[in-house]
Amino acid sequence: MWKHLLNLFFPKVCSGCHAFLIANETVICTKCRHEVSLTQHHLHSKNEAFQKFYGKIDVIHASAFLSFHKNGIAQELIHHLKYKKQEEIGSILGNWYAEDLKEIKPEIPFDIVIPVPLHPKKQRERGYNQTTTFGKAVAANLSLQFNEQILLRKTYSKTQSKKNRLGRAEGIEKAFDVVFTDQDHNKHFVLVDDVLTTGATLEACSRALLKIPGAKISIICMAMAN
Repeated sequence: MWKHLLNLFFPKVCSGCHAFLIANETVICTKCRHEVSLTQHHLHSKNEAFQKFYGKIDVIHASAFLSFHKNGIAQELIHHLKYKKQEEIGSILGNWYAEDLKEIKPEIPFDIVIPVPLHPKKQRERGYNQTTTFGKAVAANLSLQFNEQILLRKTYSKTQSKKNRLGRAEGIEKAFDVVFTDQDHNKHFVLVDDVLTTGATLEACSRALLKIPGAKISIICMAMAN
C-alpha cells in the first residue's frame, strides 16, 4: 500500500526520456531500451573504438555499448548516472552489455576489470565513481575480478567534457600511476569508462597499467561520442 502511495505522489520516471515508468520497468523504460542506439562494436574487432587507439596504445579489444548523441537517450542516461546519483544506471548498462561481451569472451581471456579512477578529492565531491557500478556488473557477469586499488589518479582536474583532444592530453600523461604485486603480472586488464571521446584519459591509464610486467589492455565504455 505504501509503495503504491509513494508512486502516486512521487512517480518514478525514465532516466532516458522522463516518461513515467510502468509496472516491471526499472530506471529505463521499455521504449528507450528499444530506441537507444547500440554500436554493435563487439561484433567487429576493428571497430571505431578500436581505431581511436590504433598506433597510440596497444589494446587487445576496445568497444563501447551505446552511441552518444547530443540530446540523445545515452546522454540523458549517463548525465543521470554521473550527476544525479543514479548509480543503478551503471549496473543496468553493465548487465545489458555483458550479454554481448559473453560472445567474445572465449576468444579474449580477460582477467581483471578496472574502472578509470577519480582523484580522491573529486570522488569526495561527487560521492562515488560513476564507472564503478558498470565495471562491477561487467565483472560479475563475465566471472572476472574487479579491482579499484591497482590504478590511481594522482592529479586533480576539473571536468574534461568540454576540452578538445589537445586540452585533455595536456597534463594527463602523468596523472595516473599503479600499485601492484607479483600476482598482477601477466594479467589482461579491462579498463572501463563512461564516454569514449578523444581517448586521452584511457591512453594515459593504459600506459600506467603497462608498467606492470606482461600486462595486456582492453577497453570497454558505456558509450562513444559521435
